[in-house]
Amino acid sequence: MGLKQFDVFMEDRPGSLARLAELLGASGVNIKAIASERAQTRPLIRIVTDDERTTRSTLERAGIQYAIRDLISLRLADRPGELGKIARKLSRAMVNIDSIYILGKEGKFTDLALTVDNPEKAASLLKSP
Repeated sequence: MGLKQFDVFMEDRPGSLARLAELLGASGVNIKAIASERAQTRPLIRIVTDDERTTRSTLERAGIQYAIRDLISLRLADRPGELGKIARKLSRAMVNIDSIYILGKEGKFTDLALTVDNPEKAASLLKSP
């Protein structure tokens, strides 16, 4: 099973992120990547965890609204221009990148995850040399 991105819709008030992080932590869920943005009038937290099933059940039990999306994960050489190559390959095929994360680095490689508007097409393109 691949990684999932949870788009979590939060209340715009102090403590909302603390509550989310504490709930996941208390359930034994580790956050692998996180980003935030304001979607319309509500903050949106994009989160990747190490346990999809527990994340789902934790959010549902707490009554927190979320959407879930498939992530495509890649390992790129950690050097200038590598992300540009991937982005250009997808753009030529008319695949739009919706969100992107650096999951970590290991040696001379960077682990990257992204969501796109056409996951099947992107996965096929990115598997080919």
